[in-house]
Amino acid sequence: MTERHTQDRRDFLKICIATASAPAIVSAATLGRGAAVAANDRVALGFVAYGSRAGQLHNDFAHHPESQFVAASDVDAARRWDFVKKIGEGTPTYNDYRKLLERKDIDAVIIATPDHWHAAAIIDACSAGKDIYCEKPLTLTIEESKECVKAVRKAKAVFQTGSQQRSNDRFRHACELVRNGYIGKLDKVETFIGRGPTGGMDPNVGVPPGLDWDRWLGQAPTVPYRVTRCHYEFRWWYAYSGGKLTDWGAHHNDIAQWGKGTDLSGPSFIEGKAEFPEPGGYDTATFFQITYEYPDGAPVICNSDGENGIRFTGTDGEVFVNREKIETKPAELATMELKPNDVHLYKSENHQKNFLECVKTRKDPICCIEIGHRSVTMCHLGNLAIRLNRRIQWDPDKEQMVGDEEAQAWQTRPRRSPYELPSYRPRVRQAPARSGRRSFFGKK
Repeated sequence: MTERHTQDRRDFLKICIATASAPAIVSAATLGRGAAVAANDRVALGFVAYGSRAGQLHNDFAHHPESQFVAASDVDAARRWDFVKKIGEGTPTYNDYRKLLERKDIDAVIIATPDHWHAAAIIDACSAGKDIYCEKPLTLTIEESKECVKAVRKAKAVFQTGSQQRSNDRFRHACELVRNGYIGKLDKVETFIGRGPTGGMDPNVGVPPGLDWDRWLGQAPTVPYRVTRCHYEFRWWYAYSGGKLTDWGAHHNDIAQWGKGTDLSGPSFIEGKAEFPEPGGYDTATFFQITYEYPDGAPVICNSDGENGIRFTGTDGEVFVNREKIETKPAELATMELKPNDVHLYKSENHQKNFLECVKTRKDPICCIEIGHRSVTMCHLGNLAIRLNRRIQWDPDKEQMVGDEEAQAWQTRPRRSPYELPSYRPRVRQAPARSGRRSFFGKK
């Protein structure tokens, strides 16, 4: 650790002691450019974790005048200090996100923790009466995901999964071409998501100052700290994530299901082949090819190798789409306009703005809890098939394995005490104390 970083941590800890519960005194411009929007119409946001992805989301939300940033939580003091530096001295921050959820001046939370903390934070936020924007993948396990769906719907919370490709017109147009039969009868879908890395075999070292390592581990087994276990690198360890399948797979497999019209259902059979790193380091797949079979006869084949993106192949044409381009056969499909009677999918021009608008209208965002659940379920099923190294059968209606007790058991995982999954406990949703705050608040 450099001298500069050490000093930053020391400075942050001093500020934390003095201001952890103090109200933030910052400019309207800093609070999401709020000068252009009346206070009553702003959505007060809190961050549950403030790492690199949360920093990107901070910038994304800040482009919308109705955003107001109130507080942040993170188990790493350095990350909390990053938030203070961005917002201003006096900004409240917390090690335990549950303290942040107790604040009545927060309307919604942005959850950007590692994957193994998503479910607990979602359910606790529902119990606290908050609306939720949660990064993908939704959860660490299928059973966690099912519990989150129950909690969100019982709480009547507005929930947006951070699968932002749905708010890109290129991906929507590709799916509309498929759904309307412009490439003929769909034959297959291929998703290309990249190989997982090898590595993670660096030595165990002392926990950095200011990092609550036990709480970072949460439900996962107790292990020594490594640089490559924590922060961004968590996604290559099965204890905390699912490798490429829940990283890029949660994006591209989501679009595959959107194009197929199965985004509220799922596959029936899953099988694949994979290679894994040497023991001792990262333990999620490097190379893989997984085939998801559906009753409609058009499989989704998820590949580690190939140009990043999604390819829909039909009897009369083809669509390839990624974040840079859309290519079609015939070529004119890429720019064609849909007919009035065609299927027009949910249109969102901006993922964060869509969420903020839905907080006010109480409608479902473009990637609601059920869609996030079905997308991550698909990714988890792929991981189970390659880890068990056999074909598995899934009932997408009952959401359980068929005739396979071992695979069924892997829908969940043991949780370390005291980090058991919380139960949803409804609280009365109350408007903040400020008079006139959020005229839309009571429209649950």
